[in-house]
Amino acid sequence: MTDIIGIVGTGAMGRGIAQIAAQAGIRVLLFDAMAGAAQTARDNVVATLAKLAEKGKLSAQALTDATAKLEVVGELAALAPAQVVIEAIVENLEVKRKLFKELEAIVAADCLLASNTSSLSVTAIAAGCAHPERVGGFHFFNPVPLMKIVEVIDGVASAPWVGETLLALGRRMGHTAVRTQDTPGFIVNHAGRGYTTEALRCQAECIAPVQVIDAIMKGAAGFRLGPFELLDLTGLDVSHPVMESIYHQYYEEPRYRPSPLAAQRLVGGLLGRKSGRGYYQYVDNKAVAIPVAAAPTARPASIWVSRANKLWGDAVAALVNALGGRLDEGKQPGPDSLCLTTPLGEDASSACLAQGLDPTRSVAIDCLFGLAKQRTLMTTPLTTVAMRDAAHGLFAGDGVPVAMIADSAGFVAQRIISMVVNVACDIAQQGIATPGDIDRAVTLGLNYPQGPLAFGDSLGADKVLAILKAMQDFYGDPRYRPSPWLTRRARLGVSLLTEALG
Repeated sequence: MTDIIGIVGTGAMGRGIAQIAAQAGIRVLLFDAMAGAAQTARDNVVATLAKLAEKGKLSAQALTDATAKLEVVGELAALAPAQVVIEAIVENLEVKRKLFKELEAIVAADCLLASNTSSLSVTAIAAGCAHPERVGGFHFFNPVPLMKIVEVIDGVASAPWVGETLLALGRRMGHTAVRTQDTPGFIVNHAGRGYTTEALRCQAECIAPVQVIDAIMKGAAGFRLGPFELLDLTGLDVSHPVMESIYHQYYEEPRYRPSPLAAQRLVGGLLGRKSGRGYYQYVDNKAVAIPVAAAPTARPASIWVSRANKLWGDAVAALVNALGGRLDEGKQPGPDSLCLTTPLGEDASSACLAQGLDPTRSVAIDCLFGLAKQRTLMTTPLTTVAMRDAAHGLFAGDGVPVAMIADSAGFVAQRIISMVVNVACDIAQQGIATPGDIDRAVTLGLNYPQGPLAFGDSLGADKVLAILKAMQDFYGDPRYRPSPWLTRRARLGVSLLTEALG
């Protein structure tokens, strides 16, 4: 059992790690190269613990015990008794390598050296050491006490005991510890590429305004924050460099391609909350609401619903009836009927062409996430304003929010979620982490409504595969090629969380 740890670097991350370690009964030796910083950090941690005690979240005895575990040391040499030393300094490879070399000359031969790096290769950090086998990654998220997840990273030279020790230490500190190979972005930052990058692609194609994209992802898919709200919260000065870094580290893998529009906004200083303006404007750190126009009062004279997908067609027809619409029951639509299609992965234009429908009076509706909480309607480039407004007015008739978008293979939610699932599938395919650890890490690290692999299972892996194939066919972009992990499990009808197929 680890009884003593050293922490080098006492900024926000170092303080957070010190707090949870002390609360777990571990003696913590705090060191910072900046004079007085370690003492300030200790004072801050003690004040935080005192506030927890005031709120009844920590007993008086626990406060006393945790405070006694925090010790400031004035030089690196004082870390000699530590069994584990955690580095939480600046994200600079050479600076970290220099520190680890210095630590090797101080600590015992069996002391584990861990880096809290979020973006650098653990293997590269360890390569500067005489004994790289005892180096591992221990990546916490900010704020550490609240973000109950830590990634344990195995470098290519890390001995098995290093990962096992860090997993046990992370759990002892009250966190969910997941194990990952040393790859760009590890699990969480890697898996996060699908959500925001595909939303940015939707924006670039003028499919819908950012607030509409956000509303769809929250209303239909159940996310707490829309992708553009998330970018504003994190700050483009943080998010965009991560996008570029992972893209380049994977040798320009198309799935991770960043957006030139985001790069332009970054240069222009539109960072998000921290600058007062990003994709939204902020006053007193709160987003200024963008007015939503009232739904049209128009209604279609009659509505013909495609049964190309019988299950979805029947659901739409039932909703039309419930909303008081008059159904056109003909095999082909009458001359004045609004034509409704329910495509999976296709755009409205393709659905019209495949079914021989008039594109001037055709509208597609997304049924993948159901129709009860959010409805997304998609027009063709030729849909008349009258038919668009009539469809909007009809489906907004019971007060459920309706999002109107331009033609897009995969609507908005279909394409974003499919990319989220596909990226996670490829993380599993590459053996970076187990399926269970992928879902645990993403759920806790990114606050998704469920893990990406579980998301794929709930929607149907076969549907996700069909969406990706349709988008790949339409765009001709390898960005949308399905992962082998997804393809095999969808074809066999097994869960995406299934590890072995033999």
